[in-house]
Amino acid sequence: MSNRAPTTTAEACVSEPTSTPTFEALPGRPSDLGGLPIRRLLPRSQRRLVGPWCFLDSFGPLTSSSVKAMDVAPHPHIGLQTVSWLLDGEVLHNDSLGLQGLAVPGVLNLMTAGRGIAHSEETPPRNEGRLRGVQLWVALPKASRETAPSFEQHRDLPVVELDGGRATVLMGQLGGARSPARVFSPIVGAEVAGEPGGRLALPLLPEFEHALVLLAGDGQIDGRALSVDTLYYLGCGRRELLLVSDQKPVRALLLGGAPFGETVLMWWNFVVRATDEIVAAREDWEAGRRFGAVSAYAGPRLAAPPFVARPVPRP
Repeated sequence: MSNRAPTTTAEACVSEPTSTPTFEALPGRPSDLGGLPIRRLLPRSQRRLVGPWCFLDSFGPLTSSSVKAMDVAPHPHIGLQTVSWLLDGEVLHNDSLGLQGLAVPGVLNLMTAGRGIAHSEETPPRNEGRLRGVQLWVALPKASRETAPSFEQHRDLPVVELDGGRATVLMGQLGGARSPARVFSPIVGAEVAGEPGGRLALPLLPEFEHALVLLAGDGQIDGRALSVDTLYYLGCGRRELLLVSDQKPVRALLLGGAPFGETVLMWWNFVVRATDEIVAAREDWEAGRRFGAVSAYAGPRLAAPPFVARPVPRP
């Protein structure tokens, strides 16, 4: 999705991993997209990166709606990958490469923006009237940020069977299973499903920093109760994460990766290293250059918001 609340200046996102296990709770910041509830989990002033993960919106649930649940007009991206994962409903992706992909539960939509791409995301005309899911961005490392744009869809993701539940590997690898999704940094992203009253042990790489988001149900980590749509930052140094569910089945999102080690600037839908890159990309979008047109979308594209190029202080 497009960042609907950009500042007029760029935000510096610095990798600041905690070298030992910790437990930081960051409740989602609520907003709204035409009646669809949104919670912003990354970036936050307290925590801007988890490995290369730099953006996370949780949206929904929306049920029995007579309106179009999601309608995000064509908008540009550079320097990142977008990851769309649904728990309920459908979202149709169209991009300036002429590619299309319908995201439904269990299907991963992954777009690599690289040097520049435009796309739209909308509820298809024929839909179930329900929507619940997450949209994430992965910052591309400096060596890969000019890669050619691409889109891929994965319908057959690996599942790790664990005592008390299972984990579907979206990005990277977990417990010996590797996702077919293209990655550019050491990373993990997985949806975790636990049985009611169960204890689910997730194998982790201690050199990664990790975070967990409860998407549905109830559960505990380290004896602490979890709330839905709160980012729990867990630091580095864990070899295992024990997720205990209570009376309801638990669904959660596990994120992690090697500490990114690069400071990035984020503004609107761009992830860059210098403000002049933002200025150039914004001017190209407004002039109809670089990004191409999303011809499959019926309607006008999004206009770029105002931007002021100022020195960016370390957060």
